[in-house]
Amino acid sequence: MPRYRRCRQPGCHAMVKYPNHYCAKHFEHEAEYLANRQRWARKHAEQYQHHEQHYNHHYNVVTRNRSEERSDQYKFYRSKQWVDLRQSVLDRDHYLCQYCKACGKLTPNSKTVDHIVPIAYDSSIMASKDNLATICRECHRLKTQWEQDYYGTGQGMKKKEAPEIHDIHRISILMREK
Repeated sequence: MPRYRRCRQPGCHAMVKYPNHYCAKHFEHEAEYLANRQRWARKHAEQYQHHEQHYNHHYNVVTRNRSEERSDQYKFYRSKQWVDLRQSVLDRDHYLCQYCKACGKLTPNSKTVDHIVPIAYDSSIMASKDNLATICRECHRLKTQWEQDYYGTGQGMKKKEAPEIHDIHRISILMREK
């Protein structure tokens, strides 16, 4: 299906088919607009490219791979094994958040698969389907905060000696108590 946008000419409300920016009535401005965009991009490319390269390098090399264990976890999430495992869990759970479901609420179209016991705490169950559940965005945020307090996972990585909890219903209650 073709995409459309409004003509860039002030006051004109005509719709224009992508990739154009101006309607047929104002099309003479198209070449000038594209030339200005290219000029601006050339002028600013160096400054943005350097910043983006530095940020991506820092995140990928320093933050994401801050230890060999974290590096292995990152590699796992980029593997075919994870892609297949994730899809099978989504199919099993019918794209419903299991943490909401444990509280009697149905949240459809959840597309994130979460480790019930975080792999930063116990990496031996990284590829276990029994340790995976579909989770919605809000529950994922709550659960990550809860995991950081309970297991000691996260940026600081000061793991606590806490018993592993595999029961989604119990975790759902605990993560909402905060």
